[in-house]
Amino acid sequence: MIQRLSQNPLIQPSDVRPSRPDFEVIGAFNAGVARIGDEVILLLRVAERLKERDPDWVTAPIWNTRTGEVDLFRARRDDEALDLEDERVFRYRGNFYLSSLSHLRVARSSDGIQFSLEDQPALFPACNTESFGLEDPRITQMGKDYWITYKAVSEHGITTALAQTCDFREFTRHGVIFCPENLDVVIFPKTFDGKYVAWTRPVGRHIGLPTIWVARSPDLLHWGDHEPVLAPRPGMWDAARVGSSAVPFLTAQGWLEIYHGADVNHRYCVGLALIDAEDPTKILARSEVPVMQPEAPYELSGFFGNVVFPCGVDLRPDNTLTLYYGAADETTCGASTSVNELLASLSTS
Repeated sequence: MIQRLSQNPLIQPSDVRPSRPDFEVIGAFNAGVARIGDEVILLLRVAERLKERDPDWVTAPIWNTRTGEVDLFRARRDDEALDLEDERVFRYRGNFYLSSLSHLRVARSSDGIQFSLEDQPALFPACNTESFGLEDPRITQMGKDYWITYKAVSEHGITTALAQTCDFREFTRHGVIFCPENLDVVIFPKTFDGKYVAWTRPVGRHIGLPTIWVARSPDLLHWGDHEPVLAPRPGMWDAARVGSSAVPFLTAQGWLEIYHGADVNHRYCVGLALIDAEDPTKILARSEVPVMQPEAPYELSGFFGNVVFPCGVDLRPDNTLTLYYGAADETTCGASTSVNELLASLSTS
C-alpha cells in the first residue's frame, strides 16, 4: 500500500551545511511539506551539536535571549547531579537540557526526490520560548499564504508557535499559540462555521495519556473550545501516545488525517483517521494496524531508532501522494501511495 522510495534516505545530515563552523548536523528530519507551482518545499528540522566534544562532559547548546548568540552549557558525566536519560536529553540539578539545538531549513525540489538545500536557516531561535530550538513543523496552505506550526522549545517547556509565508523566503512570526506542553498541531485548510480548526496534542502531567484534542479560533491566533477527539488505545500499536502528523486533506469520504502513534516501547508507527467532512470532531474510521512501521535499516537504527514520523504529504491532482517522514530522528525519507489505497485500508480495518 505504501512503497518506500528506492532513493531513501532522501536527505541525510551530511547533506546539510552546519549553521556555524564548530557545529555538526546530526539530524535532518521531520519536515513540513508544501508545494509552490511545480516545486516541492520541505521545511526541515535540522538538529546540530558541538562538533568537538570532550567524552567526559555532556554539552547543551542554548540560544541566549540577551546576546542573540548560542551558549554552551556543560556538565561532567560523573557528576552525581547529572541524569543522562539518553543521548538526546539530560537533567542537571533538576533542570532539563537538550544535547542539540534545532532550527528550520528550506529544501526545494522539482521532482520531489532530489532536493537542493539552502545554506542558512529559514527560522532560527529568536525569543525566550525558542532557546532550546524549533522543531517538527507542519504547513497549511490557505490561499496564497502558508501557515507553519512548529514546536518552540525552551526551559519554559514545549509550546506551539505560528509563522506565515507566501514564498518560503520571508517569514512573519506570530508567536506562541498553544502553551506548554502542546505539540503536533495541525491546522485544517478550511474554516468550519466561520472558525479555524486545529488538532492539537496537549500532554497531561498527572492524569491521562497524550491524546489528540480539537481547538477553534476566529483568527488563527486565539484558540478555545478545546475537547479531546482521538485517544491512545490500550494494547494496540498506538497505546502510549498519538499525535497528528500530516495536515488533514479532504477526500470523497471525508478528511484524512495521517497520524503517528507510539507503543509502550517508544516504537513510532503511522496510521490513519477518517474525519467527517463537516465535523472535525467526528471520527468515522481508524487504522486497526499501522499503515507504516519501522522496517528499513535507516528506520530501525539512527539517532533514536525504531521511528517513522511524518510531518506532511505532497498530494497531487491524480490523488497520488508522497509521504515525507523522519526516520530514526536522523534522516528524511519518502514513500508513495494513493488516496484510494489509504481509504481502502480503512475499509478493511
